[in-house]
Amino acid sequence: MSAPAQAPAAAGAPSPARSRRGAPVWALGAVLPLLLLVLWQLAGPLGWFTASQLPPPLDVLRGAQDLAATGELQRNVAISTQRVLLGFAAGSVLGVVLGGLVGLSRAATALLMPTLGALRAVPSLAWVPLLGLWIGLGEPPKIVLVAIGAFFPVFTTVSSALRHLDPALVEVGRAYGRRGARLFGELLLPAIAPSVLAGLRLALAQSWLFLVAAELISSSMGLGYQLQNSGNQGRVDLLLLAILLLALLGKLSDVLLGLLERRVARGRE
Repeated sequence: MSAPAQAPAAAGAPSPARSRRGAPVWALGAVLPLLLLVLWQLAGPLGWFTASQLPPPLDVLRGAQDLAATGELQRNVAISTQRVLLGFAAGSVLGVVLGGLVGLSRAATALLMPTLGALRAVPSLAWVPLLGLWIGLGEPPKIVLVAIGAFFPVFTTVSSALRHLDPALVEVGRAYGRRGARLFGELLLPAIAPSVLAGLRLALAQSWLFLVAAELISSSMGLGYQLQNSGNQGRVDLLLLAILLLALLGKLSDVLLGLLERRVARGRE
């Protein structure tokens, strides 16, 4: 008899996407960006910065309109997004494969972990001249550098998740005739899916970070090129525009992966 009485209360329970007073969570998240925008607008009139040091938001907007009118803005966004997606895909696949190998094999761990652990500490800019010499100019070295940035978060999360997986699950898979790639792909990878998705989100964020370094390799297009070129020309408005676009694209891609992560989590419940 008590279950029907509790149903209206459950139906009226606040959604996780809302705060206690019913306001959407995204509205709370918008408070700080709006506050920063107001401070940015007031920075000039209050004398904190000169217009050449920090152009007001409307100047940045006009700069975006000028670049969009020539098509340069769309090209920069498109080529940077393409480089990130290609490098992210390549680095993530390699991270899953090697992470699975290290997570399941003690011999692979002893062989690979010392070297990969050392390479993980190499800064992104240190790879730029080396890749230019090895691969040359053009798109391949840029995509390879982004792939390097994406590889390590995925590799680390996959190998760590497998090492902490219940050994009984492996034994069950082997009892049903699963070995090698089939055991990993059909049983173990779904079991560590939340960890893999968390690693993918970190890898995607790292890909955007490595993108700027990648576009220093003799690039004539992209948001990293826009950053460098705007700085050389003293166009702080276009420099700020590139920073804002990188932040927005990075956040948008993270939100999309976050939606996938939540969907997977709901499917496991």
